[in-house]
Amino acid sequence: MSRTVFSVIAVVLNMGHDVPMTSPALRTPRERARSQLTREIKEVARRQLAQEGSTALTMRSIAREVGLTSASALYRYFPGRDAILTALIIDAYAGLSDAAEAAEAQVHGQTVMNRWLAICHGVRDWSVAHPQEYALIFGAPVPGYAAPADTVASATRVPTLLTGLLAELVTAGDYDPTGHLPVSRTVHLAVRPLLQNSPTTVPDDLMIRGLMAWTYLFGAVSFEVFGHRHDIVSDPAPYFDHEMRTIATALGITGRP
Repeated sequence: MSRTVFSVIAVVLNMGHDVPMTSPALRTPRERARSQLTREIKEVARRQLAQEGSTALTMRSIAREVGLTSASALYRYFPGRDAILTALIIDAYAGLSDAAEAAEAQVHGQTVMNRWLAICHGVRDWSVAHPQEYALIFGAPVPGYAAPADTVASATRVPTLLTGLLAELVTAGDYDPTGHLPVSRTVHLAVRPLLQNSPTTVPDDLMIRGLMAWTYLFGAVSFEVFGHRHDIVSDPAPYFDHEMRTIATALGITGRP
């Protein structure tokens, strides 16, 4: 994982120096101007994706709207369209993860139930407020684009947060496995990559339920963001809270202090 994290840092640094190595006050005017233009390029690309779709996103169209004299000038900031998409994906994952982590931090000393709900609401609140960024990472794939491994570290922050919560659920004695179905050998083999990288303190059946809960969380958010329950649920927030409490019960979270 550490190698992947270093790769993400390297990519961001190479694509416009968005992450300065020194304090902004110590950067030269040229460095600050480059950082500002890099942000503007990403904002234009993000807006074009939202308004016209991925097929209309080209280096030429971005350069024209930014005000660069030619598309070739844009290559001094990004090596190509896919590099811009990668930067936007990393930004989106970072925004989503920051929101989830900040929500959990506000209730960190409370029950596992409260922390689970905080993470879920943090994910939903950011996603509803940033539908285009959410669609970029959880919507339809962009034709011709394959996300590089550099996006993995950003993408795993929320699952890592939830996995840590499951580990604390067990060690705190707040875990109630009553009613859990036994996990067959076939299922164990099917999710071997997950179980091989799981904390040893978390039982296999809980990790598998955690995978199901993670899938349901983003499925529920996707249904709301993409309007699939528009005519079914009139007030999404309280219904979402009920959904996440129900999933918490299925996980075995008791809510006891």
